[in-house]
Amino acid sequence: MLAAVDYADVQGLVRFGFANMTEAVYLLLNVRDPRAARTWLAQAPVTTAFERNPVPTTALQVAFTWQGLAALGVPDNIITGFSAEFLSGMAGDANRSRRLGDVGANAPSVWEWGGSGRVPHVVAMVFAEPGRLDGWLQSIRGSWFQEGFNEIGRLTTSDLGGREHFGFIDGISQPQIDWNRTRTVSVNGNQLTYGNVVCLGDFLLGYPNEYSRYTDRPLLDAGDKDAGDLPDAEDQPGKKDLGKNGTYVVIRQLQQDVRAFWQYVDEATRAAHETGYGVAEALLGRRIEDGAPLEPLSQTPIAGVGATGSEAKRKQDVRLNQFNYADDPDGMRCPLGAHVRRGNPRTPDLPGNPSGVLSELAHMLGFGETSVHEDLAASVRFHRILRRGREYGPELSPGEALQPAPSGDPERGLHFIALNANIERQFEFVQNAWMARTKFDGLTEESDPLLGNREPVQGCPFTNTFSIPLAGKVRRRLMEMPQFITVRGGAYFFLPGMRALRYFSKAGATTTGR
Repeated sequence: MLAAVDYADVQGLVRFGFANMTEAVYLLLNVRDPRAARTWLAQAPVTTAFERNPVPTTALQVAFTWQGLAALGVPDNIITGFSAEFLSGMAGDANRSRRLGDVGANAPSVWEWGGSGRVPHVVAMVFAEPGRLDGWLQSIRGSWFQEGFNEIGRLTTSDLGGREHFGFIDGISQPQIDWNRTRTVSVNGNQLTYGNVVCLGDFLLGYPNEYSRYTDRPLLDAGDKDAGDLPDAEDQPGKKDLGKNGTYVVIRQLQQDVRAFWQYVDEATRAAHETGYGVAEALLGRRIEDGAPLEPLSQTPIAGVGATGSEAKRKQDVRLNQFNYADDPDGMRCPLGAHVRRGNPRTPDLPGNPSGVLSELAHMLGFGETSVHEDLAASVRFHRILRRGREYGPELSPGEALQPAPSGDPERGLHFIALNANIERQFEFVQNAWMARTKFDGLTEESDPLLGNREPVQGCPFTNTFSIPLAGKVRRRLMEMPQFITVRGGAYFFLPGMRALRYFSKAGATTTGR
């Protein structure tokens, strides 16, 4: 029998998201004094995933870049056990920046933070219910905090009532984590129907993932100094698991040009003699009013959708998430390049849901009739991410966005936060293969309508179009689409389990003398 998850060893952001705490701020910190920083970490009131009653009104989460672990004095041989992407950093490799679309206006050289020489050591994520943030922040910033860290940046947030700045409901589609560890997958990963339940190991290190494998992470000998309190590694007896119950956090500050978005949509709408939000909804792939998908909801239950939670939440999950694109292969209802379709194509491993062993084998070997949209590499369950982002800046309605910008118009955007156990296979795959790439699902010359940077690439001189298929007609093509979202900063962090956090508060204390 598989061991139950120790929720008291997991930071709460992974399980809860703290939606009731609508006030939040993210403190970007550098280690000033390692001894004082370690002392604060040892006693920091970090909120865990253990369910409490009553529900907490405040929360604190702490994550580190590799530079932060080094600054604390964590030994190099421990740090090198983390993933190559984490050690390289979001902006540490020109090829990675190109793959992520971080070129041109998105280039790390012009970021406010996270670029060369501006990578924070630590992010302290502070959450609170309305009216409690200032007091909670003051209590966290005690004397050891003040001595141990320099605050190099502060990412504030806004509460827009569950909508992002373009006006759409945010955070609708999330994977359902298999916390009870009942999900099993075959070694080769075959699954012939789309489902929303994802193995725990895709979001927490130290557990099997969707490939039925354990993701690499730092493992220590049981006799190593300060390792005794760490959890045992499930897959390697005799080893202590520094990564277990931790995860990687991707943070990207995304500035949204709300005026450019709605002015472009308004012009395209008037050019087609249309009314309403049709063009905007086609770009996103959902209705602006309630977040309902453009694709009609499936009449067949999809595995794992709405399996847990309150009845109201279950019905909402089913209404907004129980669908795939099997009945819309050509994008007549939801355009193939719509933002939500790129972000979660909802395809099975074997397109068309073949039945029978021979049919499945034929698909696997590439025989039989195929469509340009049938791509076996597009299985989404290997590339899911858990989103925990928050908006920043004041709200601007579509009507207000059509007016000229006043002097000093404030910045608006999203602090995108993704949790995943494998940065390359999850976040980076989605960002590169589905969002930034101009060739997707048979499309060319267009990137994601929201996140695309519109920069020309080799073999594709322009990437600023968007196609809307029309039944029995030539597709409608929107041209000269501007860049709506610009990256202003970002970094890769490790969010440790609580026992790993205590390890970091001790590691290197005697060997560094700091």
